[in-house]
Amino acid sequence: MANQSTTFDDILACARSLIVTGGYNGFSYADIADVVGIRKASIHHHFPSKVDLVRTLVARYREEAEAGMTHLEHQISDPLELLRSYVGYWEGCIADASAPFCICALLASQLPVLPEEVGLEVRAHFRYLSAWLTSVLERGAQHGQLQLTSTPHAEAETFMATVHGAMLSARAYGDPKIFGVVTAPLLQRLT
Repeated sequence: MANQSTTFDDILACARSLIVTGGYNGFSYADIADVVGIRKASIHHHFPSKVDLVRTLVARYREEAEAGMTHLEHQISDPLELLRSYVGYWEGCIADASAPFCICALLASQLPVLPEEVGLEVRAHFRYLSAWLTSVLERGAQHGQLQLTSTPHAEAETFMATVHGAMLSARAYGDPKIFGVVTAPLLQRLT
């Protein structure tokens, strides 16, 4: 049997994959047990309930996303390049199917049926992403690199919704290229 931290991570990775495929209600502990090769009791040892599991998954996803944004900020100072890199990240994830959908975007579509603890984490991700995009767009406008037609916050919300919508369109059409078809004009409009 795998060691504890690996089992914990394997359970989270499996849950993430199952959520991307079928949403919050599209999987059970039995599904995870079959995929990971452990007993359901082992899952309950790490995560007493499905709410605990998905809340932990989304919290970890948020931490990874925030670390990714911080890393981008250290690597790239140009606001337009930051936006291109963010879009490029998702374009790559969708093309190679490594992360074909933002977990928080997918779960946001299910907020009415999600437990409140999970909903709080999902909303926190949206607030963080919106604030980060707002700051990038603000800097770009201040330096004359980006042309905004609205406030930086409104532009950030539009940017975020367009990226998430592009994920949805790529999935609906079964064509990863659709993501770029939708997001390319967004980036062009800002320059």
